[in-house]
Amino acid sequence: MPKPQFTSTVSVRHLPEQSDPQNGQHAFAYTVTIRNSGDVTGQLIARHWVITDTNGQVQEVRGLAVVGHQPLLKPGESFEYTSWTRLETPQGTMRGTFYCMTEDAEPFDAAVPEFGLTLPSSLH
Repeated sequence: MPKPQFTSTVSVRHLPEQSDPQNGQHAFAYTVTIRNSGDVTGQLIARHWVITDTNGQVQEVRGLAVVGHQPLLKPGESFEYTSWTRLETPQGTMRGTFYCMTEDAEPFDAAVPEFGLTLPSSLH
């Protein structure tokens, strides 16, 4: 039986122009590439992000679409978008879930494994 499956890769970069370290604001851009690695066409409907800083502060972000899009992906197709977030600490993590639907209206989830949000200078 054909299976739906979306997989994701993420790249992160610090946004110094959007950050204000003296006031506990560290901004990061993240680019997500979502690929339909399954056997059936699926559509990304909504997202849920869990963002945690090194103080243990957790933000949850839920909403329809990603950057205003609900991409419909055939097997082998991908969609890429860039968004951003802000932390109170120079390091943190982010993980998430995309809520998706097949053309036959079967729901499925696509997990985005945890990735780091890290200021380059905080690694030393």
